[in-house]
Amino acid sequence: MNILSSTARMPETRIGLRSVAAVLCAAVLSGVEANAQVNVTQEHNNPSRNGVYVDAAFTPSAAANLTRDLNFNGTIAGNVYSQPLYIEGGPNGPVIIAVTESNNVYALNAVTGTVIWQRNLGPAVTSGLPCGNINPVGITGTPVVDLASRALFFDALIDGPTKKHFIYSLNVDTGATNPGWPVDVNATAIYNGITFNSLVQEERGGLALVNGIVYVAYSGYAGDCGNYHGWVVGVNVNNPSNVRSWATTAIGGGIWGHGGVASDGTNMFVVTGNTFNTGGNWMGGEAIIRLQAGPTWTGLPTDYWAPTNWLSLDNSDTDLGGVSGTMIDVPGATPSQLVLALGKDRNAYLLNRNNLGGITAPVAQASVSGTTLRGTSAVTYRTSLGTYFAFHDDGNALTAYKITATNPPGIVSAWSMGQGGRGSPWVTTTDGTNNAIVWVAGVAGDQRLHGHNADTGAVVYSGGGSNELMTGTRQWNTGIVARGRIYFGADNKIYAFRLPTGTPTPTPTATATATATATATATPTSTPTSTPTPTPPPSPTPTATVTPTATPTPGQITLTARGYLVRGRRAADLSWSGATSNRVDVYRNGALIGTTRNDGFFTDKIGGPPPGTFTYKVCNQGTQTCSNQATVTF
Repeated sequence: MNILSSTARMPETRIGLRSVAAVLCAAVLSGVEANAQVNVTQEHNNPSRNGVYVDAAFTPSAAANLTRDLNFNGTIAGNVYSQPLYIEGGPNGPVIIAVTESNNVYALNAVTGTVIWQRNLGPAVTSGLPCGNINPVGITGTPVVDLASRALFFDALIDGPTKKHFIYSLNVDTGATNPGWPVDVNATAIYNGITFNSLVQEERGGLALVNGIVYVAYSGYAGDCGNYHGWVVGVNVNNPSNVRSWATTAIGGGIWGHGGVASDGTNMFVVTGNTFNTGGNWMGGEAIIRLQAGPTWTGLPTDYWAPTNWLSLDNSDTDLGGVSGTMIDVPGATPSQLVLALGKDRNAYLLNRNNLGGITAPVAQASVSGTTLRGTSAVTYRTSLGTYFAFHDDGNALTAYKITATNPPGIVSAWSMGQGGRGSPWVTTTDGTNNAIVWVAGVAGDQRLHGHNADTGAVVYSGGGSNELMTGTRQWNTGIVARGRIYFGADNKIYAFRLPTGTPTPTPTATATATATATATATPTSTPTSTPTPTPPPSPTPTATVTPTATPTPGQITLTARGYLVRGRRAADLSWSGATSNRVDVYRNGALIGTTRNDGFFTDKIGGPPPGTFTYKVCNQGTQTCSNQATVTF
């Protein structure tokens, strides 16, 4: 694992220059271009998705006194499910890039938080989808930036006569659309006779940029409705008419994790979820898939792994791909170059990423949680005590495990700390291994930042005072680190937090982690680069009629409900905001049907065929502080 430890390895002459630069860094943030650049260009800072940031200012004592920068404006419009980016080297000085579900893209001044430029790409989708738990749906996945061309890439779902995903490229300094873009995914993505259909495909994970190709992963909309597939679409950044794709053969197999596409610098790795109607034949689901440039896939066992109980996971909706994949290097272990998957079955799996092995036992496996693991990203980091991975589960716990440097490597418990919410963690370290701190935000929980000693879990930062409280944080989100600051995206706002010290010595922009793995020599099954005329999309599963209800007064719990059919059986997605308890009671037709975490979302699998009418409300647990009533009619 390359954790940007280049500072520790620099020759003495360069260390001397950096020491001088540290003295000069008392200048304001807008003047840092004279020093080595710092850039956060992608999800979790590196293509490995390790989530590690090297910043010399983040000592434990300084981190304990983190405060929100109240002079940072950060006002934007729209809900935020993606990670912000931090880009230097342009004419506007350091900027924060933020995207929202309203299809807004922003460049903010990284010091003041004021808007430098803003683009709206078109109307987001608010109705007409077969199911889902994000509304409106616009830009969900974290973008990626190509520093060489100063190009920003992202996927946007745009409403219209046909709802479509478009892959955009904007000039990161001006917001102008680059020539040849956007790419209409419906019109260009096809794999083995399967045509991409935006009506049933959702884009959630972070984009990857590897050797001149931008990769975008797709799942279904929450609720497993419609004939969706797991897709990875690749677009050549210098020739956007060159579009190639890979998809699961079976229906299902979505790529759900926040991290999206991970890479070792040469190959791409995605983790898929449950599939349907396979007849007992493995067809791409419940698996780690290794893709080569394009993307292309050989179909060989070296390039996929699925557990031997994959069909049981399918039948129980227990996705292996609950968490996006992470590259991990463990010096001294055999094998040492690994990929991690964390599943909804509560297990961690380690595989040899140079030879995944097909349907077989993993290199290592351990039960790592008492509750499900879904949607988030994990982190991996190295200290003097060993190599770790850490994650946040659905049971209010931030947990770390150590990977042993043995043959084969093993997974042993390191620490676990209670932490409300469902955020994706990130890590700071002062030089690549020392003073490592695991950070997480209590999204849909206490809405505060928290920092823990990466070796022991001991509290380093406990959330701060009243000024440090955020609002509108969304599930699975993660923060970034640059120049002694943490930035975090929430609904209608980017928050900035700063250390009490001066601006630190900058560290170089992240490069691809891990040694490139061998490429299989078999002839791959690639998708032609032509752009065929798409066939009409299949008719979606009929959606239920939603009866509107009166909007409650401010301060109350606000509830919406959407009904739909899954394989002919009734289900309803509930979404709410404004609840203040850790758990909420859910009522259907006046009867309590369950108590669940206050994460803003609940699926009621009603069952049975239509017709039927169901009225819902959500209350703070054990109280009569309740939402409006929301009704769905089938």
